[in-house]
Amino acid sequence: MESKHYSQNIAVQYCFPDNNSSCRKEVRTGPAYIFLFFVLSCVSVFTVFLNLLVIISISHFKQLHTPTNLLILSLSVVDLLVGLIVMPGKIIQLIDSCWYLGEMACTVSLVVSFMSGSGSLCSLVLIAVDRYIAVTDPLLYSMKITVCKTVLLIIIGWSFFLLYTLIYLYSNDHLLSSQIFSSCYGECVMYVKYSWVLVDLVVCFLVPCSVILVLYSIIFKVAQRQAKAVKAVMTGASNKHGAQSSNVSETKAAKTLSITVFVYLASYIPYCIGSLTDNNLTSSSMVWTVFSWLIYMTSSFNPLIYAIFYPWFRASVKYVLTCKIFGYPSSRLNLFPKHV
Repeated sequence: MESKHYSQNIAVQYCFPDNNSSCRKEVRTGPAYIFLFFVLSCVSVFTVFLNLLVIISISHFKQLHTPTNLLILSLSVVDLLVGLIVMPGKIIQLIDSCWYLGEMACTVSLVVSFMSGSGSLCSLVLIAVDRYIAVTDPLLYSMKITVCKTVLLIIIGWSFFLLYTLIYLYSNDHLLSSQIFSSCYGECVMYVKYSWVLVDLVVCFLVPCSVILVLYSIIFKVAQRQAKAVKAVMTGASNKHGAQSSNVSETKAAKTLSITVFVYLASYIPYCIGSLTDNNLTSSSMVWTVFSWLIYMTSSFNPLIYAIFYPWFRASVKYVLTCKIFGYPSSRLNLFPKHV
């Protein structure tokens, strides 16, 4: 009888007891939720820490100021926002169903959440285009792709997806603060119209992913031809080795970055399938929660991919963690091994 009475007391708790329109509070306790809270909190801190290392490394060292690394920097900024803003908010809502930060914070959270996904895809598309040009036309790459052009493309891409995000939220009645708490006070839940689920599937998945897959399929075909050419060079035509080496390094970079792309796509596909199968999709549904966290986790995986495959990242991390970057000439240090 006591346990039953206790559960009833929990069920009638409210987010804001003094407000007549307050939402009912659902507090999720128990060892499983405590463990989940701890794990996800570690993931959030881990995500912020690793992406800060990437951002500091690329921003500080002059040698890393290349078009490709600027695209990686753009992706890391998105991943940082996910770990710093999106993940903590979602963790709180997993443990306590109430939203205590107010209407404006809810709006900002929704904008950042959708911009993180859109910004990631924007960066991945630009990375695919960058690697395509680097591999297929290496001699003219430095002329076609410059730092200024890359910065301009990043700004244009982010502006487009910001505009799309605002239109998306406004069309689903979630952009204006007066429209956020439509059912009760203390709720930050997004209700997505099914028509916009289809639009979002095309704009933020089918189109960019098709571009990415086509470009990388071409890159891999070129890489196969280059591998045969390098083999021929190694067996006899040693005088051509210098002409081939830069192209080989570009191919290696393309293969490395393709891992980042396909990790993201593998995480995004379940979300899209779940969105199509649920006609009454809300941001509080279990389908949305599980599949959204699969996408958020890519923000933690990306820095690990850089750490595994990029020697310059491992070298820069050593300087950052040992505080050697505060020395005056540190920004001009050579981070690339001589044999690469």
